[in-house]
Amino acid sequence: MSNDPVIRWHESGEEKSARWQSEKGLPPPKRVQIIDDRMSADSAYRLACEGTSLLWRGDFQNAKLLLQAMARRIDKKPAHRKKPENLTPIELFHRHRLMQSQRAQTLDKLLIPFEADHAIALRRAPDVRNACLEAWGPCSELSIASLRELLGLIGAHEWRKKGIDIPALSITIHPHYGVFAPVRNEYIQLVAQAAPPKLLATQSIAFDIGTGTGVLAAALAQRGIQRIVATDHDPRALDCARDNLARLNLTDKIELLQTDLFPQEQAALIVCNPPWVPARPASPLEHAIFDPESRMLRGFLQGLRDHLLPGGEGWLILSDFAEHLGLRTREELLQMIDAAGLKVLGRTDIKPHHPRVSDTSDPLHAARAAELTSLWRLAVK
Repeated sequence: MSNDPVIRWHESGEEKSARWQSEKGLPPPKRVQIIDDRMSADSAYRLACEGTSLLWRGDFQNAKLLLQAMARRIDKKPAHRKKPENLTPIELFHRHRLMQSQRAQTLDKLLIPFEADHAIALRRAPDVRNACLEAWGPCSELSIASLRELLGLIGAHEWRKKGIDIPALSITIHPHYGVFAPVRNEYIQLVAQAAPPKLLATQSIAFDIGTGTGVLAAALAQRGIQRIVATDHDPRALDCARDNLARLNLTDKIELLQTDLFPQEQAALIVCNPPWVPARPASPLEHAIFDPESRMLRGFLQGLRDHLLPGGEGWLILSDFAEHLGLRTREELLQMIDAAGLKVLGRTDIKPHHPRVSDTSDPLHAARAAELTSLWRLAVK
């Protein structure tokens, strides 16, 4: 067996075990009950609410139907139907996050078994071996994971195959599992159209901090910048960026570097699109959105002064969603910029166009409807 966590359960009078797969880093469940197609949704929902994990041994498609039925029972609870009154935006946000967490905890209790090659030995199960291999890497043991996580993994695999069109650049980006997918890509238009610093004419070097899929590095390359260094601390992100840059024939123009924030040199232009919500992520997959105590934002601002060439600019791409939620004020952002020895040269805004903007049933609709994404042009004082 590997050093990965192990899940143990009793089945047919025997103690059994398997490798435990959890992207969230959850510990293996202690209580596991074997269930199949005879289990009613009401019973499964009750057991999951009580903390029992349910290892499925029936038809795979019926497991998906059971998961949907359990989700409907959660969403029909009075607490979810009742519209909150007299709550501040920050209270709405924390209430929403708590409900999301509780919902996930319940639905994650439905488990699916995998063979040593990631195949699922259940009736009518799809072939998920390639999707699992992309996300989890090779495996030589039996394993168990939540069906909900598996469905997310399958969705990510389809995104990777299909790709996401980026109209502002006339390219397609293929996100990998665990790497932020630029579905909301209006911010890329800001980078593609902003007036470049004059210094680039003589010092044509730029950094893309936290490159993710590599999409902003590609935007900089399209602008004719001769040398680009794209950094990220996450190996998954670097593999994803490397794949996309190869597809776009940009590997000769863009250097990838695994580091936390900046390379050990200076540039005429440094671009960063940090996570925009200063709150704790519930899983590693949320790190691209949630940035506890604005760690990456602060790190970028505080390090920018030392890594800009004289006359260079830093471009901060940031949504003001956190401001509308009450998680950060505009004054606090400006104070961070000032304390880092920086000044604002200008700002360009763009309105997001994602579907949630018009979803009035979303408890955070007011904040989403008011949201703007901005490109802040920063320079050393």
